[in-house]
Amino acid sequence: MEDMIVKAEIFATQAHALVEQKRKYTGEDYIVHPIRVAKIVEQFGGSDDQIAAAFLHDVVEDTDVDILDVRMEFGNDIGEIVDGLTDVSQPSDGNRKLRKAMDRAHSADASAEAQFVKCADIIDNSADISANDPNFSKVYKQEMLELLTVMDKVSDTEIFAQALRSVQK
Repeated sequence: MEDMIVKAEIFATQAHALVEQKRKYTGEDYIVHPIRVAKIVEQFGGSDDQIAAAFLHDVVEDTDVDILDVRMEFGNDIGEIVDGLTDVSQPSDGNRKLRKAMDRAHSADASAEAQFVKCADIIDNSADISANDPNFSKVYKQEMLELLTVMDKVSDTEIFAQALRSVQK
């Protein structure tokens, strides 16, 4: 299964590079974020499928890859995790508050495996946003606190506790 993790890292690296996506605050290649999320998932004992999904967690939202591409390349198990991590709202759905409510409902329905990876995503983004945008950090952390309240499939895990701490700082 380690081959699937390497394949996911390569796939995500190429997908984000093709659209020349960079990290907002640092200008680094975007893949640094999925790499950090994958490391957090691994650190907290996530499965190989979850580690692979961590590399892929933003490709559907941010690149030309769609969920069918992910399922074809990585199978239904990883595809299901990535689908659970992918925001469903679109800018045309209304204001930020409404869009975040839609995405929160989607995350509440996501599998425990997807919620676990989402916790790693929250941990990494909280640190990055806090360090680089203190004003927006307050908004982001409140939104993530609301999200964590509905992620009940992982609420008794160590990674959930760490995600919660990261938005309460």
